[in-house]
Amino acid sequence: MNRSAKSGILFALLAASLYAVNFPFSKLMLAYIPPTLMAGFLYTGAGLGMSVIAIGRKIYKKGSSEARLTKAELPYTIAMILLDIAAPICLLFGLNATTAANASLLNNFEIVATAIIALMVFRERISPRLWAGILLVTVSCAILSVEDITALNFSYGSFFILLAGICWGLENNCTRKIASRDPLQIVLLKGVFSGIGSVIIGFGIGERIEALWSVFAVLAVGFVAYGLSIFFYVYAQRMLGAARTSAYYAVAPFIGTLLSLIVFRELPQITYLIALLFMIIGAWLCAKDEPIFKKRKEVSQTHDCI
Repeated sequence: MNRSAKSGILFALLAASLYAVNFPFSKLMLAYIPPTLMAGFLYTGAGLGMSVIAIGRKIYKKGSSEARLTKAELPYTIAMILLDIAAPICLLFGLNATTAANASLLNNFEIVATAIIALMVFRERISPRLWAGILLVTVSCAILSVEDITALNFSYGSFFILLAGICWGLENNCTRKIASRDPLQIVLLKGVFSGIGSVIIGFGIGERIEALWSVFAVLAVGFVAYGLSIFFYVYAQRMLGAARTSAYYAVAPFIGTLLSLIVFRELPQITYLIALLFMIIGAWLCAKDEPIFKKRKEVSQTHDCI
């Protein structure tokens, strides 16, 4: 394994660890802020936090050697922002209707969505090992999605979390197309525009804030779980590709599950433990897959910047 791949894996694992705090703390904050507004403030927190970092970088480093986004990448940038409005809203609606531990594991469906979209739309190759991992993750998600195994009742909360995974799977592939550009600029665009979009939608549909202090708490969680996490995730994608980065990122739900069980003192059911076993094996197979995608040529930096 070369040095670039090792660095990519480190960035992906760091991004996953930071994102994991999202599940238990967002579940707690849903008692004070409704889902759509919370999604907006989470991304706004990411944008504000990364803005401070951008200002600091400008003061102390006097610019960056990173390439800026170009007009040619505008379609992927817009798609990324729109999907980052839809995905967290779906996740939080689902989180409001299921346990934080279940939601954390179900969020791993993002691996499946990312890999399949990478194959079908962006022509990344997928190895047999990765296919096996995808199958096991899918089986785990199916087990977690059934509320009553005897009656086969599908969970309302699970549906929204799986939908969020699909949105993020497509968003991951859009972000992969611009991963060679400045990660800080990408996170700023995600945070500012996705955050404002969700906040506008939230107030538009009649959502209201129960406690002002909760806004600042959500902004802080957003900076860590979305801002810093996305920042390192983009670096990982640059080195590993969309499908493989998503596979390493799969450790996030396991960390999130552990935190959720500690915070809420939830006792998992037998179906959860069975699903956890499938998920661990599937995520391990995905993470052990070798990067076999072909690197695309970098977009010329002579284009006008956004």
